[in-house]
This record gives sequence, structure tokens and C-alpha cells, in this order.
Amino acid sequence: IFLSGSAAPGPVPKDHIRLYSMRFCPFAQRARLVLNAKGIKYDTININLKDKPDWFLERNPLGLVPTLETTAGEVIYESPITCEYLDEVYPEKKLLPASPFGKAQQKMMLEHFSKITPYFYKIPTGRKNGEDVSGLEAELKEKFAKLNEDLVNKKTKFFGGDSITMIDYMMWPWFERLEIFELQSCLDGTPELKKWTERMLEDPAVKATMHSMETYKAFYQSYVVGKPDYDYGL
Repeated sequence: IFLSGSAAPGPVPKDHIRLYSMRFCPFAQRARLVLNAKGIKYDTININLKDKPDWFLERNPLGLVPTLETTAGEVIYESPITCEYLDEVYPEKKLLPASPFGKAQQKMMLEHFSKITPYFYKIPTGRKNGEDVSGLEAELKEKFAKLNEDLVNKKTKFFGGDSITMIDYMMWPWFERLEIFELQSCLDGTPELKKWTERMLEDPAVKATMHSMETYKAFYQSYVVGKPDYDYGL
């Protein structure tokens, strides 16, 4: 793992793209899912997000993962932007719909979903601080109910149709972490959404980018106490 003081990596290998990542980051996992789903050749450089190397901040001043770098030295960051870029540059197995309306629909869904992700942090943090989080849990259940309704109305297996598309991969990393955040019970009243999570678990790209619950929990414990063990399980 690269931290401050680490030497900068060499050039991006020919016919590859480079992903700057962190093994446990849900945002970086979005890019890993897309890279795997599309069969793109890539190399990964994991960054210590608590102690970032200067050369990484030169590439991405925000210091966030995922960040992509091409053989031409082009740098792309922000998870939705990296994923859309990959879908455009590697046209085999498109994950975004071809129609402008279809694309807009997926972006709107993503906007809605971005309002849900904060709950995955607020609820566990509140619990840890001994706060009453029942109101937040009720709100999250309500948001899950809307996603469930979406699947019911569409009568499709996934959010963009009967096969996995970009929006499924954009949402998945947080559902994969429900157990770590002790939020599985929020899926109890949403049978279609639960079925969606089961279908997602069958996907090769999902399988390729997952960690075991034990690994996730151990990392999360280290993260909560402010000493994230980015190398856990290596």
C-alpha cells in the first residue's frame, strides 16, 4: 500500500488502465466492479487514505479514490465519472443504456441513491455514541421500500432491466456492507429488493470484488477506532 514518502509508481503498463483504490472503499469498489464486469485489463495501486503520498495528490488534488490514470497520463476521478468513462472508452459489454433518456434515468436513480448512502454511516455512528437511531432506521426502511416499489413496478430483476447495468453496480457496494453496519433488518419489509441482493451475489464481478464478512468487520473495527488497517487480510 502506498503512503506518504512512498516512491511514485512507474508508467501505466501498455494496454492497461491504472486504478488508484483502497481495498475497503465502497466508492472505489464501484470502479472495480465496472472494470471486472467489462473485462478491462487494469493494475491497482492501493492508497493509504490517512497518509497520502504527495505524488497521488498531484494526480488528484482531492485525494480521493477511485482515481483512474491512462497510459497517456490522463487522470479521471469521482466514482460515477470514472465508471461512465470506462463504459465509453471500452465499448464492449455496455453497462449504460444507449438512449439519452435511458442514461438520464440511471443518473436520476443514482441521485436518489446518493441520498441513501449517508444513513450507512449515520446509523452505526449514532449507535456507537449511544444515540437513539430508531428514527434514522425508519427513514432508511422507507427509502428501501421505495427501491423495492421501483423493482415491483418495473417487473424486472435488476434496476435497469433483466440484466445488470451500471446503476446496479453503483448501488451494490453499500448493500454488500449491510451486515457490517448491522442494517440487514432494514431489508425485512422489501422482498423484491432482498431478491435483487441475492441475484447480485451471483454476479462474477461482484464475487471478484468482495471481501469476507470477517475481513470487512476487522477493517471496520480498526477504522472506527481511527487506526484503519488498510492491509488487513493480505
